[in-house]
Amino acid sequence: MPTETRASGGHNPAATPRRSFLTWVLGTWSVGVLGAIVYPIAKFLAPPQVPESSSLTVNAGRATELKSNSYIIVPFGAEPALLLRTAEGDLRAFSAECTHLSCTVEYRDDLKQIYCNCHNGRYDLTGKNIAGPPPRPLRRFDVSVKDGDIFVTRNA
Repeated sequence: MPTETRASGGHNPAATPRRSFLTWVLGTWSVGVLGAIVYPIAKFLAPPQVPESSSLTVNAGRATELKSNSYIIVPFGAEPALLLRTAEGDLRAFSAECTHLSCTVEYRDDLKQIYCNCHNGRYDLTGKNIAGPPPRPLRRFDVSVKDGDIFVTRNA
């Protein structure tokens, strides 16, 4: 039987299916990696819409649970509320978003002030801006206690 010799630049039919399979695997892998990079970036750039609360009043919990000189953040649609009980026992509620860049504010019992950690903004216990970059006072909400529950009402 004659042996067939092939020149070094010839076509090898067995290599074609292997090469197309490897091309398909690398292409699929590349698309997967690209998707794994692009998808989180797209989700970050287009955050989900938070539905606005249709109710103007929210139950903030039991009045006995909020101790003197402390606060809680109450979810209120897209704009959370800061509910605080002063050292004297008064209940007050404000928008929990700083009027500078919408960072969440907190009550500092050592300063007896509402404080924004982002840029050292400070508000007094009436919501008036007293230090830092906030351009205007915090929006005030109404507070009422009914049957031992605290209700926070947003002004329309």
